[in-house]
Amino acid sequence: MAEITAALVKDLREKTGAGMMDCKKALTENAGDLEAAVDWLRTKGLAAAAKKAGRVAAEGLVGVCVEDSRGALVEINSETDFVARNESFQEFVRKAATLSLGAGGDVDALRASAYQNGGISVAEALTELIAKVGENMAVRRTACLEVANGVVAAYVHNQVSSEAPDQGKIGVIVALESTGDAEKLRAFGRQLAMHISWSAPQAIDAADVDPATLERERNILAEQARESGKPENIIEKMLEGRLRKYYEEVCLLEQTFVVDGETKVRKVLEQVSQDVGAPVKIAGFRRFQLGEGVQRNEGDFAAEVAAQLGR
Repeated sequence: MAEITAALVKDLREKTGAGMMDCKKALTENAGDLEAAVDWLRTKGLAAAAKKAGRVAAEGLVGVCVEDSRGALVEINSETDFVARNESFQEFVRKAATLSLGAGGDVDALRASAYQNGGISVAEALTELIAKVGENMAVRRTACLEVANGVVAAYVHNQVSSEAPDQGKIGVIVALESTGDAEKLRAFGRQLAMHISWSAPQAIDAADVDPATLERERNILAEQARESGKPENIIEKMLEGRLRKYYEEVCLLEQTFVVDGETKVRKVLEQVSQDVGAPVKIAGFRRFQLGEGVQRNEGDFAAEVAAQLGR
C-alpha cells in the first residue's frame, strides 16, 4: 500500500473539499489511490464531483478567432498573469488565434505555421517574445470548428481588456448548422457560447458522453443509492432518476438555458429554428478555460517550455 503522506492528504482535500480526517480515511481505504479515494468520498456524500481543472498554476490567455463558418481557440501560457497584460503578448495571442484557423486543431501544425509571410514560424516568434519579455511561455493547445452551412460563434469571458475583447480567461466557440438567417444565428450562437462558458457541458447530448466517464459516474451513483439500504428494484429506479439529473448537468441540450433560467437548451433550439426559418443543429462546441487540467510548479513549467523549444 502506498504511504499516506500529508502531501497526498492535501492533494485530496484540494480536489474534493472534504475534511482532513475523511481524506485520510478515504486514502487508507483505497490503498493510497487518489482517484479511487475521490470516488469513495463522493459515494459517502463527503465531496462534490471532482473537477478536472482543480487548482492550476498556468497563466496567460485564451484567444478566439471567428470567420463566418470557421472558428478557432488557442491557449498561450505564461508564468505570471502580469504577462497577459503585455501588449506584445496579446498581439502574439491574436496572431496565433488567427493562424489556428488553418491548423485544424493540431497544435504542432500551429507551432510550425509561418508567423509572417516567408518569415519565422509561430514557435520561433514565441522564442523571440520570450527573449523580449523575459518570461517563459508555451503554445499549449488549439481547437477549430467549421460548418458547410451555418455559422461559428464565439464568446470570451473575463476579457483581458477592452482593447483585446477576443482574449481572456475562458473562450468558447460553438458551431451551428443551418440554412436559416445568418445574423439571427450569430446572435443566438453568441448567447449559446456564453451559456457554455458558464455551464461547462461535457457533451451535446447523452449519446456523446464519454462511455468511461459515464460508467464511473453510474458506479458512484449506484453505490450512493445502495447506502440507503433499499431493495435492488428501488435502487434501479433511484439510479435512473440520478442519471437523468447527471445528464441535465453535463449535456448541453439538457441544461437550462442561462439566458432565461427556465427553458431547456433543446427547447430553445426548436424556438430558434422557427425564428431563423430553418432547422438548427449544434454541430459542436469547444471550451477552453485557462490552465484547466494543469497542476505543476515553476520548474515543471519551465521544463515543458524548454522541451517545446527543443532545448
